[in-house]
Amino acid sequence: MFKVKFGGKKGKKGQTLQLEESPDLLVVRTKNNRQIEDASLSRESREIIEETEEVASFPEAGVSVRRVTAEDDPVAKRDEARAALKQDENIRFAGRVFRDAESGNVVLYTENFFVKFLDNVPPETCQAILAKYQLTVKSQLPFAPNAYFVEAPEGTGTKVFDIAEQLLAEKEVEYCHPELVQERRFKGVHALQWHLVQTSINGQVVNQHVNIEGAWRHTRGKGITIAIIDDGLDISHPEFVGRIVHPYDATLNSSDPSPKLPDDNHGTACAGVACASGLPDGASGTAPEANLMPIRLRSGLGSMAEANAFVWAADHGADVISCSWGPSDGDWWNPMDPLHNRVTPLPDSTRLAMEYALTKGRNGKGCIILFAAGNGNESADNDGYVSFPPVITVGACNDTGKRCVYSDFGKALWVCFPSADYGWRAFQHPAPISEGLRTTDRTGASGYSPDNYVNSFGGTSAACPGMAGVVALMLAVNPQLTPAEVKDIIRRSCVRIDEAGGEYDAKGHSIYYGYGRIHAALAVENARKAAAATLAPSAVRVEGAVRFHTGGEVPLLSGFLVGGTFSPARRILGLRLQLRGAAAGSRIRYRVSGSSIGVRQNTREGEYVGETSVSRRLLGIALWLEGPAAAQYDLHYAVRLQGRKTLVQAKNGAWCGSATSEGRSIEAVQVWMTPKTP
Repeated sequence: MFKVKFGGKKGKKGQTLQLEESPDLLVVRTKNNRQIEDASLSRESREIIEETEEVASFPEAGVSVRRVTAEDDPVAKRDEARAALKQDENIRFAGRVFRDAESGNVVLYTENFFVKFLDNVPPETCQAILAKYQLTVKSQLPFAPNAYFVEAPEGTGTKVFDIAEQLLAEKEVEYCHPELVQERRFKGVHALQWHLVQTSINGQVVNQHVNIEGAWRHTRGKGITIAIIDDGLDISHPEFVGRIVHPYDATLNSSDPSPKLPDDNHGTACAGVACASGLPDGASGTAPEANLMPIRLRSGLGSMAEANAFVWAADHGADVISCSWGPSDGDWWNPMDPLHNRVTPLPDSTRLAMEYALTKGRNGKGCIILFAAGNGNESADNDGYVSFPPVITVGACNDTGKRCVYSDFGKALWVCFPSADYGWRAFQHPAPISEGLRTTDRTGASGYSPDNYVNSFGGTSAACPGMAGVVALMLAVNPQLTPAEVKDIIRRSCVRIDEAGGEYDAKGHSIYYGYGRIHAALAVENARKAAAATLAPSAVRVEGAVRFHTGGEVPLLSGFLVGGTFSPARRILGLRLQLRGAAAGSRIRYRVSGSSIGVRQNTREGEYVGETSVSRRLLGIALWLEGPAAAQYDLHYAVRLQGRKTLVQAKNGAWCGSATSEGRSIEAVQVWMTPKTP
């Protein structure tokens, strides 16, 4: 049993991996990194390969993990196979395999280490400590001070675990762990563009989209760069022509991110959901004019190439980084799968690289990083990648406005985006209307389909780049936004779906949907106004929610217009408001006029006031402050009436809405405050 500690000397319990040797698995690596099927092996080696079963592979490195079968003594059978394979001149390595003691997942180790010394340790001291353990520097890492990627002498074997433990005990060392590699799992589960606009499929109307057309009235993402870190990208696809910037293969350290393996299909599909240009009879991404930075990453989860991918993105101008991959998921249809409870820590090397991108990217404003939540129908909180607080974790919802049956859930989930789904009778989960999302595929015969497009892409793999495109639209209208501000605006730009089953808490968060399905038009509108709005938690401001006749409640924040960009238009039924950050004794009052309720007023902050029947409508509002805040601030509000393009404005309790003779319904509302002038 070996232990690997992430998080440095003070790493928490969930940041430690316990590895145990597998009695029936062996790992084989070919020379020249050829795939085991294509390698020129001796007859004896080929027979061993054919008699064993592959359980994991790292084809880019020519590595295959195989299981031997033996009725009585699998260890002896494994060691016999290892000894024979080592004699083959075309096999570089044949060794034992470790598993995660908790989940049983295969974990491979290399003879490489990630080491970070304390920031104030002189370089000569760092070199002396590395020499003490006979370690050679492969590269000094740019994303953290005094950080190195080093290697031990060939043949060190499992002594790497002891060396890592001893190094971490050195007072000058902050972080140290061996390079551990696991299979990287992409988050696709495998009509048309129903996720973008209302459409009809087989005669059935699908109206569970992200309201992209309202966002496109302002921008299509021009000037913003989305990095897709994935298994490669067909940069020759017509949908991406003229918009490819700084391509990179992090695994091969080359400038060619094109697919290299037969199953390198995932990245091209993801990129299309984010930023396909929308050719006739093609597919459109959510940000069809954004630049695309393809970064191929075929190395294992936790590899140094993984960290380098984030650094490349940050150093070469990426604004948004989309990651539709992560640890292995449990089977979503099997509640008893032990993988559901597996905890995967975020390696220090990857975490520091992500922090570098989050703080140094975009000229110091920070890249926005998004991760697919996962497809295991399990807690995303156990995944150290998606639960890393600064990232935006994206779940999947379906064409009926419900959670996709496989989508991971938890506190880490921030937002959801439409994707493909499955019917599953055992969970009483009905079949979807559509087969999935239409997006780009590898050109020619390669890919998911023989066409250049695929109609059935799905999983949180599809949801993540779709959301990344929405973030690109937000940055296009407000390039000054920081990652924290983007997350905050997203929180206020979602539509609550599945009100009955979403279990939204008092803060508006659902473990199944995050803050809801993104409303792209609202997100862009709020991003435009964010420069003038004060988002600091301590500022005096109005928060609350606006209830529409369809789609439920949408968050309201001071200065942001809520509504008016829905297509088709939605009527406002009522609202709930609260005053935040004001002196004790301050409160907000609000009165509304409805088509059936007459005039109603709140009795307490946060109380819903308005119509309850979706067939009714709101006609007018009046808002005012009481207590100390009333002497300090003017409270302004505006509404957009049915059929009108301009806003009607009022302040401090004056009536704002439709004339009695007209009876026009309210479709949008905005609230903001200004300090009183002496």
